[in-house]
Order: sequence, then structure tokens, then C-alpha cells
Amino acid sequence: METVGAMKAPEMAPATAGKVTAGPQQPLPAPDRPALPTRIARGMAFDKIGAIYVWAIIALVFAIWIPDRFPQYATVKQVLNANAITALAALSITIPLTTRTFDLSFAFTMTMAGVTTSHFVAAGSPLAIAFGAGMVVALLIGLVNAIVVVVMRIDSFIATLATGSLIQALITMATGDTPIQSINLAGPFSKIGQTEFLGLTLPVYYALIVALGIWYLLEHTATGRRLYATGFNPDAAKLAGVNVDRLRFISLVVSGVLSGFAGIVLASTLQSGSPTAGDPYLLPAFAAAFLGATQLKHGRFNAWGTIIAVLLLGTGTTGLALANAPQWAANMFVGVVLIAALAVTGIQRRATTGRGRFAWARLRRAKAA
Repeated sequence: METVGAMKAPEMAPATAGKVTAGPQQPLPAPDRPALPTRIARGMAFDKIGAIYVWAIIALVFAIWIPDRFPQYATVKQVLNANAITALAALSITIPLTTRTFDLSFAFTMTMAGVTTSHFVAAGSPLAIAFGAGMVVALLIGLVNAIVVVVMRIDSFIATLATGSLIQALITMATGDTPIQSINLAGPFSKIGQTEFLGLTLPVYYALIVALGIWYLLEHTATGRRLYATGFNPDAAKLAGVNVDRLRFISLVVSGVLSGFAGIVLASTLQSGSPTAGDPYLLPAFAAAFLGATQLKHGRFNAWGTIIAVLLLGTGTTGLALANAPQWAANMFVGVVLIAALAVTGIQRRATTGRGRFAWARLRRAKAA
């Protein structure tokens, strides 16, 4: 029987007895943020914005070569206005390229949408109906591309080249290789692509809006991160629960819609439904997209890198035109830039893919454990 005042038996010592405790665990301190000059130096590195330096060198060369014509504000407006359609075309293929999917039919989609819209406008249909008809055709082409590539499992490079050939055949069948021209095309329809605001035509603002939308999608949404993951390592993306096929399907549909919009704007600018209107944009658009992938994001296709590339290419081709260079010089310039961009993009992509494969291997080992 326990008596009052008797001492209690000593309690068992805790398992941590004899150890020095540091009290409540504190969160680890955040790593020091680099100083502002260091951040600026990193952001201005050649491997991030090399195209801007090349762009400046090109502008300087033409300013010295043709000082009476190139270094003028009119040249700036000419570069922006003349390359707005190229920017729209390049942006239209940016999203599928992030998933490592090619859409070689986009130029034919531009032509088909422009021809369709021009046909309805020339026939006297209301502008809204004509515009809607062109966009519906572009949407259907995007769906066909998506089904052929994703559902039928045909390589995107071959599949979209084949669908592009079919689209060209339909265009020739419908137009007989004769441009659609009508007095109606010079009415309200022409304002879509020819109206000026602050000295710049509306297509410049269209390209800016589309670039903002793509930038937000790729950089600030989970869908954007999944698109990049699909492009860099689809197997790892599937393992992480990403629906790769759905993303590739949607990206091709979006490419068709954006290409169709670019084609309608082009037809409005030309005031004609030309059966070959989109052909000249095939090479410049891909050159801009791949050159843009070398800027800002190290091998990742992105909107602002594409815009920088379009301006670089536009400055070069405009300068050559002002210098009365031979017609082949512009194509040679774009081709050389595309080869260089492909080489640099391949190096950057291999480096990033290597890191992705290492992370995928770690994830597989973790799931197996």
C-alpha cells in the first residue's frame, strides 16, 4: 500500500535520453538569391538570347550597307507588317512541336481556309458566315491530322505531308489553279488584314495576342508543363500519368485552327483567294519555330522565342530586298538560319532529354521498390 509522501518509482527514460535536442525543428533557410547583376548577366547570356545579338548585327550590317534606306522608322514598320503573317504561321505550329509532333500541312490549311472564305465572300455571303466557313474547314483539317497521327499511329512527318498533298489536290479541284477575285473581297473583308492602328496593320496585333495566349498556356498552366513533358520524354510522361495521346490530338487540332485563321488574314490582306497563298510560309515558319526554340528556354519551343526569330528573319529578308539583292538570296538566308537553328536545337534537346531520361530511370526504380 502506497503511503502519503512516499517517492514514486522513477519513470522510464525516453529513447532520446542522453541525446542533445535542438528544440522544435526549424525550416531550412531558403537558398540565397543571386544578386541583381548576376541575374541580369545570366539572362543576357548568348545561349539564351543569342538571336537578339545576331539580329542586332544583321541590322548594323544593313545600316552600313544601305544607310539611305534601312535605318528608318518606315523600315521598322515594314518589318513588322510584312512578317505578321509569318509570325501567325510559326505560332500555329509551336504547340504541336512542343509535343514533338510535326504539322507539315499548315501551309495548305492556310490556303484552304483562305480560299473557302474568299469563295463565300465573293458569292455575297455575310462576312460572319464566310469567316466561320473558313474556320470550320481548318478545324476539320486539324481533326483529320489528329486522327491520322494519333489514332492511326502514323508518323506525323509523313502523315501531315500526305494530308497536305490531299488538301492541295482539293484546292486545285475547286479553283482550277485560278485565284478567286471579286469586288466583294475589297469590302469589309479586306479590313481584317489591312486596317492600320498606330501605323501597324491588325495582323501585327493578332500575332501579339496569339503569342500571349501560347506563352501563358506553356509557361503558367499544368497543361503547358504536360505538353513539354510529352515532347521531351513521352514514356516518362505516360509513367507520370500524362495522357500523351490526348495532348498530341488537341495540339494538332489547335494547329489547324490557328493555321486557318492565319490563312483568312492572309486572304484578306491579298484581297484574293490564291490557290498557292500559303506555300511561301512553309520554310520561314519552321525556321522561325526552330530558331525560337534556341532562345530563352534552351531547346523548348516557346512563343517569345518564335517572335524574336520571326523579327530576325524578317529583318534579314527586308534588308536584302532594300539592297536589291537577287531573289534567291532571301531563300538562301532563311535556309542557312534553319540549318543553324536545327543544329543548336538538337544539341540543347539532347542535353535536356538526357536529364529527363535520368529522372525517368529514378522514377521507375522508385515505383518498382
